[in-house]
Amino acid sequence: MVSSKIAKKKIILFSLLMFVLMKHTFGREEKLKSRKIIGRLYTEGKSIKAFPLRMVYLQTDHTSDFPCQAAVSVPKRNFKKAVDRNRIKRLLRESYRLQKQIAYSEVDKPYVYMISYLARDEWKYADIEHKMKKLLTLFTEEIKKDDR
Repeated sequence: MVSSKIAKKKIILFSLLMFVLMKHTFGREEKLKSRKIIGRLYTEGKSIKAFPLRMVYLQTDHTSDFPCQAAVSVPKRNFKKAVDRNRIKRLLRESYRLQKQIAYSEVDKPYVYMISYLARDEWKYADIEHKMKKLLTLFTEEIKKDDR
């Protein structure tokens, strides 16, 4: 009985994963919003960098059915105008939305992560997209090392 529930849950998660990979969405369930988890993320999480991006990640249970929950941030210290911060956050979310299958294909445990923009000037979208791909591949390599 227990194994059938586990098998059913794996089938549901796999079908959900395939749906997300095909649709390339970044919906409400995938976004990290919990203040408690974000606090734990910055105190207990590990960090990787692919300049101008930094990812702080933590393997923890979350309420979503998705394997990962993500959030993006741009520091007010580097970009005083909200318009500039919001534009960079849109670029980060869009590049993550298109590249997230890199992380989803390798993750078997639930993860949460925050992607921060570190540069002091605005980069072109193509460069951000390239760095996002590099950051997500670094993330998959790190979680493979942690599993060993």
